[in-house]
Amino acid sequence: MTGKRISWWRGLFLLCLAAASFAGPIFSPAKAQSEPVLVPDVSQRTVKLQYGFSGEELLLFGAIAYPDGRSRGDDIDIVVILRGPPQSIVVREKRQIAGIWLNADSTEFRSAPAFYAIAASRPLEDIVDERTALIYEFGLANLQLSPASAIDLDEQERFTDGLVDLKRRNALYFQRENGVSIEKGLLYTARLQIPPNVSEGQYIAETFLVQDGRVLAAESREIEIEKQGFERLVAVAADKASFVYGLIAVFISIVFGLGAGLLFQRN
Repeated sequence: MTGKRISWWRGLFLLCLAAASFAGPIFSPAKAQSEPVLVPDVSQRTVKLQYGFSGEELLLFGAIAYPDGRSRGDDIDIVVILRGPPQSIVVREKRQIAGIWLNADSTEFRSAPAFYAIAASRPLEDIVDERTALIYEFGLANLQLSPASAIDLDEQERFTDGLVDLKRRNALYFQRENGVSIEKGLLYTARLQIPPNVSEGQYIAETFLVQDGRVLAAESREIEIEKQGFERLVAVAADKASFVYGLIAVFISIVFGLGAGLLFQRN
């Protein structure tokens, strides 16, 4: 997004901010007037996975509307989370037995997010306490992954750490402290990188307004990540007509194998 487009969005949000500030005392209940309101948005609601997709930078931005129209300055913090669709994942632990690495213990997580990225205006430990961070799943150490069966707490922690580490190495989980910029206590921006190996599905961009360790407001926006073109055709074929897809895949493999064999024989 160019600097001119970002400036345009900032102007639009300042206008919305002023409107919300004046309308608040008239239309809002008395209790709601005491807390600020988030007006978030994202740079794009749909990300298309096409051939040659090398990743995408997603801009999360918005405004903070105060009931009295006055900014609270440096007293507020913003935390943004981009979360992918939950999926069932089996994590296996490898052990070296008689000099050979083999799969040993394993456990299944029923609701591990396919993607998780978090950014905050300051280090999370300076924004909220451990209890609040755990409630809102602020940070990789506070993800609630829900094992499919009852396991020992130490074992669950070991497998959770292993899954998070694996996802981090594949750029599917990451955490950016000081990754949110707040301008004059009114506007905020954060940039999160979507890697090329991301899964398709419905993603949720969540924004939290925090002050003195307490979450004052939270809003979310939906983002759809979907395959397009040949990649979508292959995915639909594999899902809707798996038997035919398998036959075609085997046929193509045989053709390429025979072609390679003939090529080497001629040489």
